[in-house]
Amino acid sequence: MGLQRYFGDRRFYKTALSVALPIMIQNGITNFVGMLDNIMVGRVGTVEMTGVSIANTLLFVFNLAVFGAVSGAGIFGAQFFGKGDHAGVCHAFRFKLLECAVLLGLGVLIFLGFGKELLLLYLRGEGDQAHIQESLRFGQSYLRIMLLGLPPFVLAQCYAGTLRETGKTLPPMTAGLIAVGVNFVCNWLLIFGKLGLPRLGSDGAAIATVISRYVEAGIVMLWTHLRAGDNPFIRGAWRSFRIPGRLAGQIARRGTPLILNETLWALGQALLLQSYSIRSYTVVSATNIAFTLGNVCNVAFMAMGAAIGILVGQLLGAGKTREAVDTDRKLIVFTELSCLVFGGLMAALSGVFPNIYNTEPEIRGLASKFILINAALMPVHAYANAAYFTLRSGGKTFVTFLFDSVFSCVVVAPTAYVLSRFTAMPIVPLFFCCQSLELIKCAVGFLMIRSGVWIQNIVKDEY
Repeated sequence: MGLQRYFGDRRFYKTALSVALPIMIQNGITNFVGMLDNIMVGRVGTVEMTGVSIANTLLFVFNLAVFGAVSGAGIFGAQFFGKGDHAGVCHAFRFKLLECAVLLGLGVLIFLGFGKELLLLYLRGEGDQAHIQESLRFGQSYLRIMLLGLPPFVLAQCYAGTLRETGKTLPPMTAGLIAVGVNFVCNWLLIFGKLGLPRLGSDGAAIATVISRYVEAGIVMLWTHLRAGDNPFIRGAWRSFRIPGRLAGQIARRGTPLILNETLWALGQALLLQSYSIRSYTVVSATNIAFTLGNVCNVAFMAMGAAIGILVGQLLGAGKTREAVDTDRKLIVFTELSCLVFGGLMAALSGVFPNIYNTEPEIRGLASKFILINAALMPVHAYANAAYFTLRSGGKTFVTFLFDSVFSCVVVAPTAYVLSRFTAMPIVPLFFCCQSLELIKCAVGFLMIRSGVWIQNIVKDEY
């Protein structure tokens, strides 16, 4: 009985992987193509790579705000689907569209009005002033073009999130795969000016991304509407945006902490990188290289976290609390084991991957050390991520807000701020100290999961 508590049978893993694997493949290929995009820009030069990486750091905050909005309503979507309430899924979908429309408007206004000032926050370290100004110019141009891709990104997230919550993970994966293929080809054509097209450098990378986002949104939306019989939530979803007042209040109450959580967590990460950049201009490029590889290798535990949120949420919505607890425990163990493989792969590539970039030896050496640190701490980050999705599956969004973003903004970012500005600690040990603070979250997450406070059915009442 001991091992059976932590390991499932073949059917269990087949079910888990049927949800996690498509997400893993989609995110893996997306991040892999993003890595190739990053490498292509990095082959053009360091100043272009630095400008693009800073712009993407800012866009990352917006992307996670959208993810939080979709996820907040998605908790209800998953549980409504587990309950068999298609009207409830439709209401959750409408709520996503409305929230994301507001976020889109705010994001465009902020980036248009304060883009230059935000980029300059990361260009204050020691370095050649001519290079810094060039990086600013490339970053501004890249950011302006990327704004054109925000509307299709928002729509794709709303549709793909709802499809996954209803157990249809293959269509979003297929759309994502086609989109990243388009992105890769357009990158090659536009960054380097192939087949007679102009050589656009980092602007070409932005244009390629925008094109791929319209392709992804178009495919996932078209599939959903053409297969309305298999997706009953979409029937009449656009005819009105009426949502029962009580349900809208419930989603807002539980979803708002998630939006704040994702936004503030991303903001905390942006502030963390800004503190790293204080050491020197080279640190910006080194962290960009390290996190580019990390994004690819982290897909396993990120996808497993999403699977925990969906599968455990469906069981809780169906009133199967005992099965939900058992499933959660086994999925967390499976997540940690997967990190042994991906963490080892990441460590093995630490000395090779930075050499692909056309940049200075100092930047490559720093990046290699950062990659090794991230590889060693992958199981720590994986457990914290699994704990987050476990708590979220039961609607404990305020708790996850405290657990995730408040921790990032109140503990991690201030620690990095103090160490970077008031000590002479070298960047490598400073980076290790800040990244290893996730151990505190792991301890808190373990205690909260064990207490069972997350075990809750939030859709048992009629709306």
